[in-house]
Amino acid sequence: MVGAGRVGPALAASLQLAGHRPVAVSGVSDASVRRAAALLPDVPIMSPADVLARSELVLLTVPDDALPGLVEGLAETGAVRPGQLIVHTSGRYGVGVLEPALRAGGLPLALHPAMTFTGTPVDVQRLAGCSFGVTAPEELRLAAEALVIEMGGEPEWIEESARPLYHAALALGANHLVTLVAEAMELLRQAGVGAPDRMLGPLLGAALDNALRSGDAALTGPVARGDAGTVAAHVAELRKHAPGTVAGYLAMARATADRALAHGLLKPELAEDLLGVLAGGAGPASGPANGPASGPDGDER
Repeated sequence: MVGAGRVGPALAASLQLAGHRPVAVSGVSDASVRRAAALLPDVPIMSPADVLARSELVLLTVPDDALPGLVEGLAETGAVRPGQLIVHTSGRYGVGVLEPALRAGGLPLALHPAMTFTGTPVDVQRLAGCSFGVTAPEELRLAAEALVIEMGGEPEWIEESARPLYHAALALGANHLVTLVAEAMELLRQAGVGAPDRMLGPLLGAALDNALRSGDAALTGPVARGDAGTVAAHVAELRKHAPGTVAGYLAMARATADRALAHGLLKPELAEDLLGVLAGGAGPASGPANGPASGPDGDER
């Protein structure tokens, strides 16, 4: 394994459980060395070239931007051997980035786990049932599938040309989710909620489950209903208490409005005032609550 970040040690430990024998790890930072020691005890730390010299299967688990240079350097120095399986875990790239290794006789595979990692042993357990975005030459598809299954994952075949879009979709869903949840917890703390994680957990869990089951039909809340006054009040409060969140709120609300309109959830006659608020207009005043009782997400109960 070359690169002992959060991903590599978990994958190597999973392969070890499946019967593979880790023989060498390359890691530079103190954190990398600690992760390797925790998940792969007694596996020696070596240079990347020495890792390849000892391995039949090599995991390149480095950041996306570092991958092309690493592959080219390893190939130029003769570190790649004919018949050696060279696997990278980048979501962005397919097997094209491994072309220098292929020219040196290496067998290229792109295996990207669609999972967020902590760098701790819990990551190994999370790989059970995890989907992997897999790209491989036709003659190596069975080998790629076997490695994913050995790690407890499920292979999902991604065309080379679709890798950037595939990765963008995962980043949009997972990375931005973390930002949204963190901002929501901060705002709840400002509002006086003592345990924002406990409040958000059931709500967000249900929202995620509904979205995965029903897609846009699961949209709820003031934007989907066209409650321009409520949205205007939200924007005013955010400008006052957390101005850094306003741009994100408006962008997501516009996207929500577009999807709600397209799927018939937002009535066109209610959309004009709402879109005016989202475009930066003053919007309708938010009057006293004299309508039906609302639930936590603002929907009528």
